[in-house]
Amino acid sequence: MTNPSLWLTVLTTTDAADKAERLARGAVELRIAACAQINGPVTSVYRWKGEIETAQEWQILFKTTEGRYPELENWLIAEHDYDTPEIIATPVVRGSTDYLTWLEQETAG
Repeated sequence: MTNPSLWLTVLTTTDAADKAERLARGAVELRIAACAQINGPVTSVYRWKGEIETAQEWQILFKTTEGRYPELENWLIAEHDYDTPEIIATPVVRGSTDYLTWLEQETAG
């Protein structure tokens, strides 16, 4: 467990709890994420098509590997109902060996 770029957390948001659960469950079932946590509702303030919007959203935080990221991103784009879904990957720089080993095993396909 020496290469921190192997592990990622990937964030997306959606506008309903049931949509968040569907995205979370689907990614775990496909093994493109080992785990997904849903938080919400959160209040998002953003500019969209020239207007400032405020909306309630649910955040989904996926745990995956760098090798599975392209599949996760492609799947989220295909399954998400937003025109431009937020998909942000952040490297995990440290973690427990047991957890990171589990993460790799669960996303091995």
